[in-house]
Amino acid sequence: MVAGPRGLNGRMSASDSPTATATAEPTPWALPPRAVLAEVGSSDEGLTADQARTRLAEVGPNRLAPPARTPWWRRVLSQFDDVLIYILLVSAVLKAIVGDWIDFTVILAVAVINAAIGLVQEGRAEKALDGIRSMLSVHAQVRRDGAWTQIDADDLVPGDVVRVRSGDRVPADLRLLEGVNLRVDESALTGESVPASKSSDPVPAGSGVGDRSSMLFSGTLVSAGTGTGVVVETGETTEIGRIQTLISEVDSLETPLSRTLDAFGKKLAVLILVMAVVMVVIGRVVHGFDTPELISAAIGFAVAAVPEGLPALVTITLALGVQQMARRRAITRRLPAVETLGSVTTICSDKTGTLTKNEMTARTVRTAAHEYAVTGIGYAPDGEVDLDGSPALLAEHADVRRLAEVMTLCNDARIVRSTVEGEDRGPEGADGPGGQDDAGEGDAPGWRLVGEPTEGALRTLGLKAGFDPTGWRRVALVPFESENKYMATLTQDPDGGLHVLVKGAPDRVLDRCATQTGADGRPEPLDRDLWYEQIDAIGAQGLRVLAAARAGAAPGRTTLSPEDVDAGLELVGLVGIVDPPRPEAIEAIAQCQDAGITVKMITGDHSGTALAIAREMGIVPPTGAGAGAPAPQVLTGAELEAMSTEELRAVVEDVDVYARTSPEHKIRIVSALQSRGQVVAMTGDGVNDAPALTQADVGVAMGIKGTEATKEAAEVVLADDNFATIERAVEEGRRIYDNLRKSVLFLLPTNGAQSLVILVAVLLGWALPLQPVQVLWINMVTAVTLSLALANERAEPDIMSRAPRDAKASILTAAYLRRVLLVSVLIGGATMAVYFVERDQGMSVPEAQTTAVTMLALGQLAYLFNCRFLDRSSITFAVLRGNRAVWYSAGALVALQAVFVYAPFMHSWFGSAPIGLREWGITLGLSVVVFLLVEAAKAFGRRRTSAARSR
Repeated sequence: MVAGPRGLNGRMSASDSPTATATAEPTPWALPPRAVLAEVGSSDEGLTADQARTRLAEVGPNRLAPPARTPWWRRVLSQFDDVLIYILLVSAVLKAIVGDWIDFTVILAVAVINAAIGLVQEGRAEKALDGIRSMLSVHAQVRRDGAWTQIDADDLVPGDVVRVRSGDRVPADLRLLEGVNLRVDESALTGESVPASKSSDPVPAGSGVGDRSSMLFSGTLVSAGTGTGVVVETGETTEIGRIQTLISEVDSLETPLSRTLDAFGKKLAVLILVMAVVMVVIGRVVHGFDTPELISAAIGFAVAAVPEGLPALVTITLALGVQQMARRRAITRRLPAVETLGSVTTICSDKTGTLTKNEMTARTVRTAAHEYAVTGIGYAPDGEVDLDGSPALLAEHADVRRLAEVMTLCNDARIVRSTVEGEDRGPEGADGPGGQDDAGEGDAPGWRLVGEPTEGALRTLGLKAGFDPTGWRRVALVPFESENKYMATLTQDPDGGLHVLVKGAPDRVLDRCATQTGADGRPEPLDRDLWYEQIDAIGAQGLRVLAAARAGAAPGRTTLSPEDVDAGLELVGLVGIVDPPRPEAIEAIAQCQDAGITVKMITGDHSGTALAIAREMGIVPPTGAGAGAPAPQVLTGAELEAMSTEELRAVVEDVDVYARTSPEHKIRIVSALQSRGQVVAMTGDGVNDAPALTQADVGVAMGIKGTEATKEAAEVVLADDNFATIERAVEEGRRIYDNLRKSVLFLLPTNGAQSLVILVAVLLGWALPLQPVQVLWINMVTAVTLSLALANERAEPDIMSRAPRDAKASILTAAYLRRVLLVSVLIGGATMAVYFVERDQGMSVPEAQTTAVTMLALGQLAYLFNCRFLDRSSITFAVLRGNRAVWYSAGALVALQAVFVYAPFMHSWFGSAPIGLREWGITLGLSVVVFLLVEAAKAFGRRRTSAARSR
């Protein structure tokens, strides 16, 4: 394979023919450094300025190109491509036909507002790409013409030799040529909670991104050490560029609500059209109505039947839900996501920083004598080292004291407390050796890590144990090297004695030990079998294992070299470290499972660690439970690569933990779940999560530790980075959907009763009980009062004990549709009855029509109280409490209806007339009857449901 100046990415080199295609996958991580330099046509001296200019002209700048933008006029028009908007526009045309220009203007304004909201909320994928582009480095140290110089990162090309050091952001994908103590924070790309150690040694060609230790990836951050590498990929072909491509290729999905309302709107539009045609035909053929009368009746029927307030009602209900979710720390970026959360059946969650604190914590301490438990989580020194439930005091446990000394003093991290003014001060006894100046990611409230997460955990362990480093002084240092995997210090104690302290990988440290620390703190013969057994046992718990060792040093010594710690050390003990689960997330997962929602962990971390955390959080059953399951407990990225799409779909619902995954794997998992009918929420904080967040039905990003790319790709951002907030957001989404259902269930009989009055009158050849303008009045007055009251209803008591609703099901079940028909008949029948009874009593047409309109208003007010509880009985005092908006709306409706009845200008506009107390009493009494009959129907439905379940 010869890649030429285009790099190891399978693209054509300058010598390739225009029709040549790549035949091999790029694997610079699997090649020796010299071979990589040869492949990209470079050397240790880098490129010349002329070579760089030529290659830059060929490959283009090292930046992520912005996506092609949809023309603004097409984006505007697309906002009107919705059945509900069509209903609004048809309603506006009908109102224009009857000459109601005020309502015509209002309805058009609603349509325009809906379009404006859509435009503002649109473009999350474009913003996600902008967020990724902002992660790239601005400058780079590059070797050109044999000398080191600083250039814009945009000007890097394959073959450039670049050097990086602690605090730098990697400017392109580099194959490491040499490195010294090099560790890189790749959490945003891989999800691993600790910096990755880097080496120039080749790794297998099939290694995943997280295992390519010989590669440095664009956009990641160097946390320690220095290194030199050769550029092998730039711009869109880097790992971060591939993620941009994945995001741009993900198609946006319809939400369950949009699908439901779209289907509902189409059915409703067809029904209105059919009924209008039937009404016109019967009126003309059977009763001989004149054409102008029929046109007026048809317009009145259509205006009455079209629920023009529904789109506005949905928008306002969702907007109120956005406010409620914001109070619960979930910031919603797209309105439909509010409801979609309520229909989620599966939550796919990243591990680091989402389910866990992203703060490494010592969990267990093992010495030759005892196993100690460490309480408390995170970097805050709140907790202690316990033996059998009691604090292990240093004065009584010399082995713990020795271990605390090593882990605290052989350490470059600091734990500092933040003052109110925002300054930092070290906690008492924590003013140890200064480390790096880069702040760590995991910050407990009031505490901050300066240094690396693993060392921060050990530093906190010393504080919890009660060790005071005051008086100790570092004399010499052997820094951590990825080749040696240990750190050693020569340290002077307060009495002037010198000690060699070592911490590092347990196998490397154990190989250098001849003795071990006993319970009394004195050396004793080394039991290697014991330590191998303990290393395996701690590792099996998903903990990262570190070993501590020590040795005495001769007085007056001032230097320390690796040869000084090659043998003769005393093994002090082991420490098991983990990124601990959030306690509130464990409870939230249990609540999600009670609500019928499956939680799956998708992480870039190792399978053992992921499985251990998953067991602890209740995502998978404990060891031994669920034997005989048809699918493995963990699938790794390598195993996913070997599976076809059909094979993955067959097991995706049974596997709850996925480890060592790449962005492509996460998209495949989410897509496979969606293909099985699941409504998927995906959570994450790294840029590697952004494509899957875009693919999911609801993308949920972490607001504190999440990258900007992730936040822009998500529909919901958690202000507190707390998985428990997702559970609360799901509950809020279910409440909002219930309230939407209640609002639709209330709104449709309003239109049904009005249209039924006109339809029956025409079909029977009667005079119209209502004028079209009066229909418009009752539509308007209920839309601005009663329709919005139910958006503020509290959650039903059983809301989180139900199974998730079927995303394909209609917003109204068959039982609810029967209730809509029943209420339409009841209110419509009562309206027609009062009209004809009043006419028989000698009332004028305006007075009878005014009484009929009042019947419609009060009947709907009574039915509003039926709708407060979907299925529970409303014959309870609880129906009078809990939602003040109902009473505000009722008062506004009665006041407006009084204006309709008694204001002279309303008589001129709407053809109304004053009515007396008798008419008010009749309509109020019939409204109570409507309320009671609906409650009887609800009770009958509850009995049928109970009987069906008992069978």
